[in-house]
Amino acid sequence: MDAGYHIRRMGRRYGAGLRLALAGVAFWIALGAPPATAVTTAAAGRLIGKIRYHETVAQDTLLDVARHYDLGFVELMAANPGVDPWLPGAGVKLVLPTAHLLPDAPHRGIVINLADQHLYFFPPGSSTVEVFPVGVGKEGHETPLGETRIVAKQAHPTWIPPASIRAERPELPAAIGPGPDNPLGDFALYLALPGYVIHGTNKPFGIGRRVSHGCIRMYPEDIRRLFSQVGPGTPVTIVDQPVKLGWSGGALFLEVGPTQDQADEIEAHGTFTAQPVPGLAKRIADAAGPAIGRVDWSVVGKVARERRGIPVRITQ
Repeated sequence: MDAGYHIRRMGRRYGAGLRLALAGVAFWIALGAPPATAVTTAAAGRLIGKIRYHETVAQDTLLDVARHYDLGFVELMAANPGVDPWLPGAGVKLVLPTAHLLPDAPHRGIVINLADQHLYFFPPGSSTVEVFPVGVGKEGHETPLGETRIVAKQAHPTWIPPASIRAERPELPAAIGPGPDNPLGDFALYLALPGYVIHGTNKPFGIGRRVSHGCIRMYPEDIRRLFSQVGPGTPVTIVDQPVKLGWSGGALFLEVGPTQDQADEIEAHGTFTAQPVPGLAKRIADAAGPAIGRVDWSVVGKVARERRGIPVRITQ
């Protein structure tokens, strides 16, 4: 039997936490090293990227596929409802959520959208945007919203456990230096918000999930790329926008993803509690303007119900 089979069998026996850790091992067996690149695309309009697809092989898990394509775990689950994340089986055509609408925020520096769990980087003097999946703060330790900036950067940082983590894990040492046991990974970008950091991780299976104490986690290959391009003074805007609208090529697109609470439900159960989207009709009317008569409201309803986090054209 192949190694991937034994990994999946152990995951089923011992639960989701071990499944996540073991899937990180399965990734190297199944797909090889991840591409050290983000989605880079022109930012002339609100719609960026292009939807791609992946046909699974027997040893795939959604965690494997997410890491390989530089995606988040829960966003891949949301885009493929009904697919078993641990045993999708061979020959399943997965939708890769590699297209997005840009958040409603200034297109400068770094923009982090907690709802879609992405970091959008706008390189200065460029018309492109680079998109990275991130892990964000869990319930009770939510990543704060607002505008801030990078105040310092450090390669091979030392991690000093904050009080909130030490309260949960009093056995931790006073500090953890550079190396494989350091939760900050190899690179850290310190924000003006005291105690909050954009950093790498020694647990890459936490990307695309709400698992941190408020910091922004990135895949090791992604933080390496971002770290080389930003420095102190880079503006950072943090928003929470599960609903995004934007025009592209004469068509109006709508992207509705799960809320942060719904993302937790998807990870735990594969489904979420349906919620109406407050003020959606007015937002669409405002965005459509004179083209309001072209809006297909049946498509709007479907997108709002499914919350798959994929941009969909809603004008005829």
